[in-house]
Amino acid sequence: MTEVLIQAENISKKFCRSLKKSLWYGITDVCHSLSPWSESAREQQGEKGQLREQEFWALQDISFEVRRGQCLGLIGHNGAGKSTLLKILNGLIRPDAGQVTMRGRVGALIELNAGFNPVLTGRENIYSQAALLGFSRAEIAAKYEEIVEFSELRDFLEMPLQNYSSGMKVKLGFAVASQLEPDILLIDEVLAVGDLGFRFKCLNKISDLLKKCAVVFVSHSMTQVMRVSSHIMMLKGGREAFFGTEVAQGLEAYYQLFSGGTLSVTGNGAVKLRALEVWSGESRCQLEGALQIQHGDTVRLRVTLQADPHIREAVIQVLFWNHEMIPVLEISGGESYGFHFFPDGDQTVLEVEMSNLPLNTGSYFASVIVTAPGLEKVYCQADNSFRLTVGAGSPVSGVGCVCAGGWAVL
Repeated sequence: MTEVLIQAENISKKFCRSLKKSLWYGITDVCHSLSPWSESAREQQGEKGQLREQEFWALQDISFEVRRGQCLGLIGHNGAGKSTLLKILNGLIRPDAGQVTMRGRVGALIELNAGFNPVLTGRENIYSQAALLGFSRAEIAAKYEEIVEFSELRDFLEMPLQNYSSGMKVKLGFAVASQLEPDILLIDEVLAVGDLGFRFKCLNKISDLLKKCAVVFVSHSMTQVMRVSSHIMMLKGGREAFFGTEVAQGLEAYYQLFSGGTLSVTGNGAVKLRALEVWSGESRCQLEGALQIQHGDTVRLRVTLQADPHIREAVIQVLFWNHEMIPVLEISGGESYGFHFFPDGDQTVLEVEMSNLPLNTGSYFASVIVTAPGLEKVYCQADNSFRLTVGAGSPVSGVGCVCAGGWAVL
């Protein structure tokens, strides 16, 4: 067993919504701390779990441990307590209850732009930022070329930082911070800015660091969390809502926090969606409904459309989106795209059978799209028309679709 580098035991942290009361509570807490044997003092400070007026728990009873070589993905909606927990782990604030044990050198990739001087050049900021992170002058000189190479900013090092774009600043900040050789690495949303190639480069660097340290990784990009995390914790309202090694299940629990929105119909209105029915076996749902299926099930969709008299030909397609609004599966009609049909009379009823649906474990939202041939016009696009929740599938992959291959041993 590898050694435990991060150990959190029943961490709780409270804040106050009122600035005036917060200042008053701070003064009284300091005064009462001078008499820690006073039972009434401890009760007034909330050490037995009481909250005073305007106070709330930002974190409550959080426990976990991270070993060397492990990465804990920390997820949750805004305000769930992720940043508060990172600040406690980084020693910036103290918990009101519980204990944190950190073993070894701690590196934090949180505010990469903190400490940068906009007047200084990129080269000068490398030296000043590295010094702030604890590098000696000899260490900075030894790592300078690696930092420049990683940042991809060699041609801009003599330019003042105030002329850098936000993406360039992140590149420079990550290039410096990534040269740390910590035992514990805390990462908070540092990859939100930057081009795609640099993000992959950063994720590969994090994977390399994982071999010799423990990592806590906070991100709203579930793809990034899936890629680097060995464990996952979801916070909800300051409490632990999910914790374990089943990263895919943790991401699905996170997705369940969001409904995905309501039905949205756009287009020029020449074709109108009048009814929709989806079923698999005995399970059925209507427009804006939800259907629970298993990976590989057969799903049938029946759509009732009403077209204006001048519409003689149209194309329909069904598109499935994941929770990051990335299209993952399109149901076509055998042509290059969609299914061509000819509206007849007041209403046209279309039915499609989606056999052996390859969607992976998770929740998906469907769009029914009706266009003119050649995609010249969009007659009707009904987003969030229904939702599929898929069970089984691949337990470890974060991809949208999983299909069986014809494997053979040669």
